[in-house]
Amino acid sequence: MRILDQGVLNCGEPGSRRAISSFPSVTPLADGSLLATYRVGSTKDSDDETIELRRSDDSGRNWSDPTCPFESTIDGVRGSLKLVYITELGDEHLLAAAMWVDRQTYPGKPLFNDETEGCLPMKILVADSYDGGTSWSRWRVVPLPDDIGPPSLTNPVLCLASGHLAISIETNKNYEDSEQWFQRVVYVYSTDGGQSWNAPVTTCQDRTARIYNWDQRAGVCPDGRLVTFTWTYDSETNRYLNIQRRISSDEGATWSQPEDLGFTDQASHPAILPDGRVVLAWVDRFHTQSIRARLAATVDAPFFPESEIVLYQFDATSPTTAVAEGGTGELLAEMASWNFGLPFAEAIPGGDVLVVYYEGDTAMMRVCWTRLGW
Repeated sequence: MRILDQGVLNCGEPGSRRAISSFPSVTPLADGSLLATYRVGSTKDSDDETIELRRSDDSGRNWSDPTCPFESTIDGVRGSLKLVYITELGDEHLLAAAMWVDRQTYPGKPLFNDETEGCLPMKILVADSYDGGTSWSRWRVVPLPDDIGPPSLTNPVLCLASGHLAISIETNKNYEDSEQWFQRVVYVYSTDGGQSWNAPVTTCQDRTARIYNWDQRAGVCPDGRLVTFTWTYDSETNRYLNIQRRISSDEGATWSQPEDLGFTDQASHPAILPDGRVVLAWVDRFHTQSIRARLAATVDAPFFPESEIVLYQFDATSPTTAVAEGGTGELLAEMASWNFGLPFAEAIPGGDVLVVYYEGDTAMMRVCWTRLGW
């Protein structure tokens, strides 16, 4: 595995509402083009944030001008769009899934409450395009019970071998809730192309509430199996543990035991190639301060250390440790100041892999891309 090319998908504009770019993703379409989404805002957590789309017809070397097709007021409530993932369902039918943040209930407040570990009210939204992403339907709210709390979306909608769809959602505490956080990951399924969704099914949870399973990234393998890669955090020691892999052979009904991959911090969405190989990027923020990637021959095989490459290296004079300063609430609030991360890997037409991520500083953050080959 080697780096074939690198470039910039979106530059930030300091001092504007497009200063800070983050939460990038890329979707390969049946016509061979790529559709990228990313979040822009005046700061890393701002009530003016929204989502832009860009297209590429040459494997990511060049991108179209951005468009902003999505509304951010839902049921009369002013909000912001934190992220949008897009899944191709076929015949130019795309399904967008979004995480929307209510900016009206607690005006001026940050996303995370560092005293309670709670977060602002949020909703998961879906919308359809039947012309390859040129136009979109109005948002539909995915109904979720109150015990989910403000829901987090950390993965595109999954197209399962059965033809059903699944959304992976992480639970949160309400903004002023100071009770213990029993964080978990749930799936909701649709059998009608995303028009309706069933009740949540818990797929990942530490019932002692010590271990948090954050930003779980998932992919569907050519043989129909699901695989997840989880950013794992120990709330007692305030320490990130190694990334864990789980595999399901029954579309999420049951899962293998978590497997320690031997490297730590936040995993990317996995790029799963047609022959079953898997490329996983991840953020090593507290040791080498870099974004790296490795290759596995199959979904359940080891990630070869000799395949490891550095996609981005932060220019710092002294590394930090993997121990958070203060408690979990302070760590959650601190995420708003991180200046690189959130890699998203995807197999693209032609057999290569594209990884997108953000990097920059407090005045400007941009979305970059790296194309990997063999």
